[in-house]
Amino acid sequence: MAEAKTTMESLREWVVEHKLRTVEGCLWLSGIAGSIAYNWSQPAMKTSVKIIHARLHAQALTLAALAGAAAVEYYDHKTGSKAEGYTKYIPMETFSNKD
Repeated sequence: MAEAKTTMESLREWVVEHKLRTVEGCLWLSGIAGSIAYNWSQPAMKTSVKIIHARLHAQALTLAALAGAAAVEYYDHKTGSKAEGYTKYIPMETFSNKD
């Protein structure tokens, strides 16, 4: 009989399965926190403007990270180092040449 998974094991499994979502989410949260911390030191701004700036900074940081991830994926596919990883998801016999 299989043992019940602990919460930590389930969380770890989800993170492994959704790496990009996890990294981007953590990056976005840290961008928001850092920007709010910086903006709070500016006394001349209204609170609503501080929150809007924090959101914009976090979005810009997330877009930059996505562009970097896309560049890495492009490089990996171009060099062929990731080609073996996708064969288990795409059955190659379905792409046989038919004359």
